[in-house]
Amino acid sequence: MKYMLLVHHDENVLNALPEIELQAMRFESAQLANEINSDNKYIDAAPLYSASTGTCVRVRGGEKIITDGPFAETREQLGGYYLINAEEPG
Repeated sequence: MKYMLLVHHDENVLNALPEIELQAMRFESAQLANEINSDNKYIDAAPLYSASTGTCVRVRGGEKIITDGPFAETREQLGGYYLINAEEPG
């Protein structure tokens, strides 16, 4: 069974971190990917662009509507994902 692990963060906090802390976070992320891969569970992982670069595409009545966005009223943004294979629970 495939699972998607979502990575959330507050971009304002993340952008204020010193480079050494960002490097440590990247290292931990790579370690997690390597651990999942060593169990043959890893499918894919990727960071996402900043929410400020987002675009919303909607189709209404067969017509595409493209706007800036997404505009979420939350402090946290979706920052990336891991897609893994896992055994079904139960």
